[in-house]
Amino acid sequence: MKLGAFSVSLNVKDIHVSKSFYEKLGFEDLGGDITQNWLIMKNENCIIGLFQGMFEKNILTFNPGWNENAENLETFTDIRKIQKQLKAEGINMLTEADETTNGPAHFVIEDPDGNQILVDQHR
Repeated sequence: MKLGAFSVSLNVKDIHVSKSFYEKLGFEDLGGDITQNWLIMKNENCIIGLFQGMFEKNILTFNPGWNENAENLETFTDIRKIQKQLKAEGINMLTEADETTNGPAHFVIEDPDGNQILVDQHR
């Protein structure tokens, strides 16, 4: 199972203050739109997403089909296949990808401690 790029999506109170803080730690803009209250930042292979007012908790995020530079991978495990494997293992889906579709989709699961995991395929 190839889950793709990993990042932590942080629920922030003030995206500008958070951006400034993480820049001091060496993070640089990778993508997003701060005017829409979301920004992706990177320091070497570490990726964080800053999100203001979009969700309640911090989220672990995987992006099938992408590497840590948001570049397309030649081969990857499609999100619908990942979802089927996890469901077969008895993992409960909080939200599900439509298995009758192709391309972009996402699902959300929760680990035993209540940490949400977003698997978000963009292609």
